[in-house]
Amino acid sequence: MSILFTLEWLCLNFSWILNYTTMIRSYNKLFENNKKWLEKIKSEKPDFFTAQGLGQSPQFLWIGCSDSRVPANEITGTAPGDIFVHRNIANMVVHTDMSMLSVLDYSVNILGVKHVMVVGHYGCGGINAAMSNKQVGLIDNWLRNIKDVYRLHEKELDLITDQKQKSNRLVELNVQEQVYNLTKTSIVQNAWAQGKELQVHGIVYDLHQGELIDLNITVEDASQIKSVYKFDLESALQ
Repeated sequence: MSILFTLEWLCLNFSWILNYTTMIRSYNKLFENNKKWLEKIKSEKPDFFTAQGLGQSPQFLWIGCSDSRVPANEITGTAPGDIFVHRNIANMVVHTDMSMLSVLDYSVNILGVKHVMVVGHYGCGGINAAMSNKQVGLIDNWLRNIKDVYRLHEKELDLITDQKQKSNRLVELNVQEQVYNLTKTSIVQNAWAQGKELQVHGIVYDLHQGELIDLNITVEDASQIKSVYKFDLESALQ
């Protein structure tokens, strides 16, 4: 029994040591990659980090999904400093989300971005989870916002029998609704009232093709906002 116990103990500990070593190596790899990237940038653009230290003036705010397969800079071919980024599960614009509102306010009123982009992606886990009735955990409360989008477009979505196609369509509709949610904020409406150049766009990223798809739902003034959502901006500007 003692020999068997010892062997089991050794096997368990060897497995733990192996897993722990792998975990540490993967973490250290980040710093190794950073050094390689640093040397590459220094050789190609000697003044890059000096310029970065002077501040940022991005033209774009990217409101995207937290999915690790949808990195804003890589898929748009842009450099650090070009895009201001906010990410959450399923690229939601929730009016009680102070993190999102703070990013929106800072990017529009301090950085002066010209474009706010809601970027969803096909194969979104948040969208698929919202389409099911399975409990996931705390995130269920967040996913309810996506279920509300489904409810708004229930007739169209219920006619789609293929689950992948239904998911992709809900991804698009969700982006559409989040664009409209942005236009309902006082931040965006005040920017337009003040004469700022600001466009709100809806985009979807196709994971399987690597392509960004413009949904052609750009909004650049308050004319498309339903009256119930419009603020009395004349009094706010006085």
